[in-house]
This record gives sequence, structure tokens and C-alpha cells, in this order.
Amino acid sequence: MKRLDSHTLGIEQGELVLFSDFQAGGDMWTGKGDRIVRRRVEFSEAFRKAPSVLVNLSMWDTDHATNTRMDLRADDITERGFDVVFQTWGDTRVARIRVGWTAMGMLHEDDDWELY
Repeated sequence: MKRLDSHTLGIEQGELVLFSDFQAGGDMWTGKGDRIVRRRVEFSEAFRKAPSVLVNLSMWDTDHATNTRMDLRADDITERGFDVVFQTWGDTRVARIRVGWTAMGMLHEDDDWELY
């Protein structure tokens, strides 16, 4: 568990369309090729240490005739940002995905200093 000082707690949220493959006939919709998407998100301000990051689907548009499978996660979390990673497999056909995210962690303070 991370302990957070309440006066230095920072929370940043956002949302992004991860991909929209339906109209362009992309890999997620055709079910061929690389079935993983990785997109970097940069924070507006660096945290003191890597924050806790939650990702969620805010829109999920799939083909009704196939199975719906997915793996959604935050990866490579640093003080400055993280990667949103979406993956599917098998016969799943995904038209588009929109992802929401929330990062929570300690912020830098004016009184912060390091000896070395």
C-alpha cells in the first residue's frame, strides 16, 4: 500500500480514443495482424514518484457476432507518464475503444530538496 501525505496528493484524469479501426479496416476490426495497441500518456506535471494509475473502458464497440475478449492495463508507469495497453485475440473484432484514466500520487513541493 502507498501512503500519501494529504497536502501533496495529486490526482489527474483524462480520456482518449485508443483506436477507431471500423471505417479504416484496421487490424482490430479485421481480426488480422498485430492485435495490441500501446499509447503513451504524459502527465501535465511530474509526480514525485510513480503514481497509482487506474484505466477503464469508457466506450467499447465490438462486433456482435464474435466473442468479446480484451486485456486493458497501465504499463511502464513513471513520474511523467504511462502506457495504456489494449490487447485482444481469437475471433474478437473491435471497432473502437475509448479509455479513461486516473493517476493518483504524491506531488513535488516547493520545500522539496535532495542532498545527492
